[in-house]
Amino acid sequence: MKLLIRNLARTSTEPELRALFEAFGAVQSCKLVLDQKSGGSKGFAFVEMPRPGDAKAAVKSLNGKTLDGNILRVKRANVKTAE
Repeated sequence: MKLLIRNLARTSTEPELRALFEAFGAVQSCKLVLDQKSGGSKGFAFVEMPRPGDAKAAVKSLNGKTLDGNILRVKRANVKTAE
């Protein structure tokens, strides 16, 4: 299940996010979205977890949690399909 994590501090890192989500189960991928010009974080990321139960537990526990001074918003990502 692919999750969208919003309201990240600009100082948050991929390893930090991966460790946060690995507390709930296996993490297939973790991608912090970066600004092309500055190379800094845009404040959101995507995490994929292979087991839906683990992903749901992560959403329930981490949505509203404070990380680096920011309150995280975690939800299931809308997956775009090719037409």
